[in-house]
Amino acid sequence: MSRFGKMPNNRTTRRFQRELNNEKFAENRRGVAGHAAGFWLCVHQPEERLVRRLGKVRTLAGVAIGGAAGALGDSDRGVLGAAVGAAVGAAICAGKDKDKDGVKDQNDRCPDTFPGAEVDQNGCELDFDGDGVPDRLDECPDTPSGARVDERGCELDSDGDGVVDSKDRCPNTPAGARVDENGCELDDDGDGVVNSQDRCPNTPADTAVDNNGCELEPAYEMIGVNFEFDSATLTADSKAALDDALKILGRHTQLIVEIAGHTDSTGSAEYNQKLSERRAESVRDYLVNNGVDSNRLTVKGYGESEPVADNATREGRAKNRRVEMRKED
Repeated sequence: MSRFGKMPNNRTTRRFQRELNNEKFAENRRGVAGHAAGFWLCVHQPEERLVRRLGKVRTLAGVAIGGAAGALGDSDRGVLGAAVGAAVGAAICAGKDKDKDGVKDQNDRCPDTFPGAEVDQNGCELDFDGDGVPDRLDECPDTPSGARVDERGCELDSDGDGVVDSKDRCPNTPAGARVDENGCELDDDGDGVVNSQDRCPNTPADTAVDNNGCELEPAYEMIGVNFEFDSATLTADSKAALDDALKILGRHTQLIVEIAGHTDSTGSAEYNQKLSERRAESVRDYLVNNGVDSNRLTVKGYGESEPVADNATREGRAKNRRVEMRKED
């Protein structure tokens, strides 16, 4: 008997020692858990989608998990394990670079960069000319700013004439047509009618031509110009023929013409004379309203005096009702 009371026997001592060791082992396990959990999120992130979205919060996630795991115990060793686990988790998260582009994942806005590609400070591939195609794939690296490009990074050539859209002044060239450096069809004889439409390709210089590139006839009939019955009102289907005349006058700005009106022989000669004058005036007014200088146009009605076909037939009378554009010296 001790003066301090009954001494514990050996069995009690061993049991106490085992319990103490078990508690220390549990604390050690909590510390290890703090270490492991702290960097688990970085080592085993499933596809890393959730953590990647959190950006820089990834580091804090490692801290939080490490801290939570280590702090399950209330001993100093458990707290130490939590702190160390949190620190390890934070260090691993902060230092990871999945695509090996030199930009850490927490700052990488393009986390799946092609291996070996040059990147900017955000981890995204370089695009020197800013056309949306990275330099690694760009076959035309000096594209002008704002130009539309294809998947190769080269400017579009919508009409396929060999001149890119940004330099093409004639963007709807027919397929196969030869063009100049501006993307416009060639006009070898300089008559204002491009080669693909020129039926008279060797017209002498300064010759007024029609829309086929052939010398303008002294009396150019405006085929297709029609009027309402017994009227000087142009029909809607006359516009195409009138627009053809506008092209000729627009191409030859020095050309001065007479608008000549004609009728068939139906009715009195006096009436037909006045009707032909009114119809010629209607044509003149259309041309002036669409940009032709009125000083280049004169008007004259010829009535039924200059038939080109037999007024005894329906077909002949139709041919005699006409409007011509006559060149003046």
